[in-house]
Amino acid sequence: MKVAFATNDMVHINAHFGWAPHLAIYEVSTDGYQPLGTVEFEKNLKEDGNEDKLVPKIEALSDCTIVYVSAIGGSAAARLIRKKVTPIKARNEEEQITEILDNLVKTLKGNPPPWLRKVLATESAKNEFEEEAK
Repeated sequence: MKVAFATNDMVHINAHFGWAPHLAIYEVSTDGYQPLGTVEFEKNLKEDGNEDKLVPKIEALSDCTIVYVSAIGGSAAARLIRKKVTPIKARNEEEQITEILDNLVKTLKGNPPPWLRKVLATESAKNEFEEEAK
């Protein structure tokens, strides 16, 4: 599954979703994780009430399962959820991306919560369908 992190420094989950200059994206599985890339954003990020700045961020996360943020507005959270991307608030701004990734791998190997099992089952079925279509 793909997981994204709103970050200012590429190390910590320390950016508000709407203001985040970077979204670091990783592929996570029971085998571990690997970086897929970073989506960079510029201009007018701290402009409150500017819903247009959310569009490219939400589009960049269209195939992600989870996005970790330090904070997120209600409108942005609702738009992500409609796209089947689950926003999760970090415990604090010192929380490191690698800590979360390590914990996700352990969770996937163990007993994921029901909502995550459902997402994984849906992704697995989608991948099987795409393979059969080839």
